[in-house]
Amino acid sequence: MKLAIIGLSREGTILVDRIAGWFPGAHLFLHVGAGSETEARRFDSIMTLTAEIFNKYRGLVYVAPCGVVVRALAPHLKHKTTDPAVVVVDAVGRFAVSLLSGHEGGANDLTVAVSNVINAEPVITTTTEALKTIIVGVGCRRGTESSRIVRAVESAVGEAGVKMEQVRLLASADIKSDEEGLILAAQRLGVPIRFIPSEDIRSTIRTFEHSSFVEEQVHLPAVAEPAALLAGRRTQLILTKRTYNGVTAAVARENFL
Repeated sequence: MKLAIIGLSREGTILVDRIAGWFPGAHLFLHVGAGSETEARRFDSIMTLTAEIFNKYRGLVYVAPCGVVVRALAPHLKHKTTDPAVVVVDAVGRFAVSLLSGHEGGANDLTVAVSNVINAEPVITTTTEALKTIIVGVGCRRGTESSRIVRAVESAVGEAGVKMEQVRLLASADIKSDEEGLILAAQRLGVPIRFIPSEDIRSTIRTFEHSSFVEEQVHLPAVAEPAALLAGRRTQLILTKRTYNGVTAAVARENFL
């Protein structure tokens, strides 16, 4: 995806740098008042810049207030199948919001990816995604093939008595964020994957089964169960950790209604 990352404030420049580090080839745009020595094209009007770049990129990540971005986008909106994916991040990185072209344009997936980079809460309001309530936590050894992970996830989902169509996220620990087999498995399953910071797993008061093996290998009390619990809101395990051909998986459900 051809991506532009736009920063409006001095504080937001730090996030622009962090996000850009994970998206090689992204073009950076910073407001003239944002300071920083980051190499980027400078602009003085977000309205003028948005008018120029709206149709040139398939993804736009703004580190700016939602209201400002909405006003900048409004004159250029046409259709969800042609408008670029737009993600908005607040200046201190608490939230990443899928604002435009969430499902068709890929903003939902981009939101989760950005959230993984900056440890933000992904905010996705697309109805078809919001109604999904199942999260599958996954743990695997380094170099595990994607096909084994796919089979493990499908087995866990089936054992939990739910369907893949209900799965909103896969989840694992941040130490697995460069695990090719895990990333490819998520792509093959058509489900975004969220990586939970190791410190959040260590410090959580949520109840889950601890593993001495995992502690010895990666210095975490566990991966699959806490990742599944921490990746969503109001979660509870509906399938505790299972091991499928060396891949661990646990299933959690979010409870809203």
